[in-house]
Amino acid sequence: MNPTILGISAFYHDSAAAITRGSEIIAAAQEERFSRTKHDPRFPSNAINYCLSEAFIEPDELDAVVFYDHPLLTLDRVLKTIIATAPDSLAQWRKAGRSILGSKLFIEEYVRKALGTSIKLYFAEHHASHAASAFFPSPFREAAILTFDGVGEWATTTLGIGKGNRIKMLKEIDFPHSLGLLYSAFTYFCGFKVNSGEYKLMGLAPYGKPVYADVIRDNLIDVKSNGSFRLNMEFFGYLDSDRMTNKKFESLFGGPARSPESRITRREMDLAASIQKVTEEIVLKVASYLRDLTGLPDLVMAGGVALNCVANGLLQRKGIFERIWIQPAAGDAGGSLGAALLTAHHRLGVERNIAGDNGDSQSGSFLGPAFSSVQVRAFLDRGEYPYSVVSDSGERSNLIAAALADGKVVGLFNGRMEFGPRSLGARSILGDPRRPETQATMNLKIKYRESFRPFAPSTLREKAAEYFELDVESPYMLLVAPVRQERRLAENGPPDEGAEDLLAIVNTPRSEIPAVTHVDYSARVQTVDRKYNAAFYDVIAAFEESTGVPVVVNTSFNVRGEPIVCTPQDAYRCFMRTEIDMLVLEDCVLLKTEQPRSDDDDSWKQEYELD
Repeated sequence: MNPTILGISAFYHDSAAAITRGSEIIAAAQEERFSRTKHDPRFPSNAINYCLSEAFIEPDELDAVVFYDHPLLTLDRVLKTIIATAPDSLAQWRKAGRSILGSKLFIEEYVRKALGTSIKLYFAEHHASHAASAFFPSPFREAAILTFDGVGEWATTTLGIGKGNRIKMLKEIDFPHSLGLLYSAFTYFCGFKVNSGEYKLMGLAPYGKPVYADVIRDNLIDVKSNGSFRLNMEFFGYLDSDRMTNKKFESLFGGPARSPESRITRREMDLAASIQKVTEEIVLKVASYLRDLTGLPDLVMAGGVALNCVANGLLQRKGIFERIWIQPAAGDAGGSLGAALLTAHHRLGVERNIAGDNGDSQSGSFLGPAFSSVQVRAFLDRGEYPYSVVSDSGERSNLIAAALADGKVVGLFNGRMEFGPRSLGARSILGDPRRPETQATMNLKIKYRESFRPFAPSTLREKAAEYFELDVESPYMLLVAPVRQERRLAENGPPDEGAEDLLAIVNTPRSEIPAVTHVDYSARVQTVDRKYNAAFYDVIAAFEESTGVPVVVNTSFNVRGEPIVCTPQDAYRCFMRTEIDMLVLEDCVLLKTEQPRSDDDDSWKQEYELD
């Protein structure tokens, strides 16, 4: 029996769709990639249409459609919270009411309208969807399951176990006590946007010292030895207002929240370092308790907090579990996939095909649309954009490697688009990791984002241990590891405690590969295997042959405020509006110097100019 099931997540952030057949993942994609609205929360009509076309199926041929959480349980939480905090909760009701009483409650109507059929719609609980997305694609026959996020219906943290084609939830922590919301409160207070700026806070943390960690432990959160915790809600605003923090929180940390886009000060650096440290402590305690509870050597993780790759890397190095697998689309987007798999295995009794030692069943997370060379050429010819065709893959890899070695920045568009927030070599911007100026240049002139944000290294899987203290695979860029001691430049250590000039700190080389070495000598590593992306593997191998270094800078193919590119049109637009030097669209190579220019290419980027 191989039922075809469509999973949907929507109406909070990062809407997505996924389609499975039996235990096989056919396709998955976020709506933002099609709509071009970052973190698009709307019903994922475009993503659904893509998934159906990839599966070669009509809507009425689906065996089931499943939504990733349960709207009535969410309504229960929202109403009980608002009643408990009334009349102060009016602002919160205005914020949440439309979604809860409108979109989510009438999801069946959205589905019937989008599909044009009255197929049965199932509902999965939010954290069960997360758990399923983590366990079922993993290489493990049985494993402990850990999920952390802001909030689902009620749960914010769950501990479970997976065996064969079944998962079972064992323990949970409920709203308002949430590690994800605690981290988001600091994201908000440091002037970044909740549900998207958490990456920035994590990247800022190594520039600071955890001087506020005790203040957080003593005032904001009570953590038990098993990792269970309770927040002191006197300091938070998300129960009874439209703000994450309140005046009492401000008093605790020396004044009001940083205004977005204003100068980042030592306080924000230290706050980021402090909440990161406390988060890591909690993750380790919960993981230790879960290992004791289940007795299992393997762990799978999902939920937004599972995208904290610094905490993940520390968990891996501590050896609490022998092996760890993290869902690459760990946030709400991945809930669509988890909901589909949960329905297949639990409701319809599908047996699970386990890849085991051959890897996971996520297919490198290359689950989005691909475009043929014919389609790419048709687009380029229609626009009369100059390009050359380099059909030989080896020649193309050498050409890209030579450009990188010469200090050029290359946009790589290759094969199926990635599912999840990371670019893994299909929709990537590449650079030379050996150049100290690469990080600041790519941040300010390519990505139009804050100069302090680190870039990730992509390295050949078999060469990773030569540059990083990493003895496991990291195909999804979800583990941070230290750069090996012998690769570091000892004379350029961490910044002085009082240092305030972030740009100067960023531009200080700290290793043989300075562009991907963070201020604390860490790196968010992607290990690349030829099995999943031969074209990207060959580029890195060619770069090693040219330079002796089996590492390239890899960042997502987009600019600040926009989703990762999906189509050749998206890629060309980004290419022309940034200082990317070369664009590779499948076997078509474009040079910036040969392209026609328009006024829009330069005027568009003015709004992204940063200090």
